[in-house]
Amino acid sequence: MKILSVSPQIKPPQRLWWVGLLVLGLLLGSCSTAARSDNGSAIDSELEEQVLQIIRDNPEAILESVETYRASKQNKTRQARQAFLQQLLENPASTIGDSPTKGATEQNIVLIEFSDFQCPYCAQAHATIDEFMAKYGDIVTLTYKHLPLTSIHPEALPAAKAAQAAAEQGKFWEYHSALFERQEELGEALYVAIAEELSLDREKFDRDRQSSAAETAIGEDLKLAEELGLTGTPVFFLNEETLTGAIELTELEAALERVTRAN
Repeated sequence: MKILSVSPQIKPPQRLWWVGLLVLGLLLGSCSTAARSDNGSAIDSELEEQVLQIIRDNPEAILESVETYRASKQNKTRQARQAFLQQLLENPASTIGDSPTKGATEQNIVLIEFSDFQCPYCAQAHATIDEFMAKYGDIVTLTYKHLPLTSIHPEALPAAKAAQAAAEQGKFWEYHSALFERQEELGEALYVAIAEELSLDREKFDRDRQSSAAETAIGEDLKLAEELGLTGTPVFFLNEETLTGAIELTELEAALERVTRAN
């Protein structure tokens, strides 16, 4: 069974998105009245009632608009994901960018992980990924991309920034593993403790995790995740294969076999 953390961050289409146009028309039509009125709240109430009446009078049109919007959004997401997978096959270096990597240097088979340090399913998958890379790290390149679900995991973003700061000192993977292995302790004390255990330069570490560079790196990953329609973690792309949730080693190995045959 696929299990993953799902974020309410990326909300479903607003059911009444098109009503905004009607509201705008009403506002424009009411400008002269508003100019003469000292009671803005009364006008707001009147507009609200007019909008609600439009909704009551046109339920079918609203539902049709919602379905059209949803279909359009799904189509854009599907196209973005197809383009992403195509780029991953043809030019993996551009897809990887500056994200942390380990394993094979050839990048013929690339495993991209979108993950959240506070997600329990990501922690479960971490153990599987470690086992997988121990067996296939000579042919698979692992890349980590941040997808902190901040609306449900308050420590996800601070942890991601700390990991980015560790990356600046060449210790991303060690720091990343420590975060997952000690997930129940996530917090400032742990971030500092891991930095000290890894003998990181504390002053640089503290500076880097609060830097605009860390925010930019994480922000780019979040933007990509949104374009791909990712709303939960973890998600994995192994060349053209997509896997989600707390995956098992057998699932990864089966995907790797399919990828190897395709190549």
